[in-house]
Amino acid sequence: MNPTFCFVLALTAVLATNAVGAVSDINGDIIFRGSYYVLPFVRGRGGGVSLAGRGGQPCPYDIVQESSEVDQGIPVRFSNWAPRVAFVPDSQNLNIETVVGATICIQSTYWRVGEFDKERKQYFVVAGPKPEGFDGDSLKSFFQIEKSGDVAYKFVFCPRTSDSGRPKCKNVGIFVDEIGVRRLALRSKPFLVMFKKANETEISTKTMWGL
Repeated sequence: MNPTFCFVLALTAVLATNAVGAVSDINGDIIFRGSYYVLPFVRGRGGGVSLAGRGGQPCPYDIVQESSEVDQGIPVRFSNWAPRVAFVPDSQNLNIETVVGATICIQSTYWRVGEFDKERKQYFVVAGPKPEGFDGDSLKSFFQIEKSGDVAYKFVFCPRTSDSGRPKCKNVGIFVDEIGVRRLALRSKPFLVMFKKANETEISTKTMWGL
């Protein structure tokens, strides 16, 4: 490859990273296209992020944290961010999809904010259809990744409001329900996470037929 072209490409990447922050994995590498495990930054409080049925039923799926610290969960894939950069940007709206080969529920596994649960007084993060566009119901499927401290990250949901030009972001945290399932929900205390790259063999073997 032409050395001049390589230099220009590298310089462009550096300038873009300075203009829009890039999300990094546990090795300090910038996250580009690919699949990653979402792991808890604080150890000893459960494992990675996964899917689980709701209320003891197999379907539909909620986004949950595995109870076992040694369980990495199921990888996710990031997509559909507005800045024209190749890497996953922080503090920008994007979609998150749980990467699973097959499910018994036969449904898409994009993250979205579900309807208000009146019994538990919570907005839970659930699995839903692929977002179509950037308005209407699709807005429930846009999250942001924000830096928390020097190395940890958190997910936030920043809904648009009609009375303000700037949306009020809400942290994605953990709600332990009545049967002990650690469900992702909009909370005041964030779920601090880090990202670990998954390989294709691991992804291809992940299914959800066992629920």
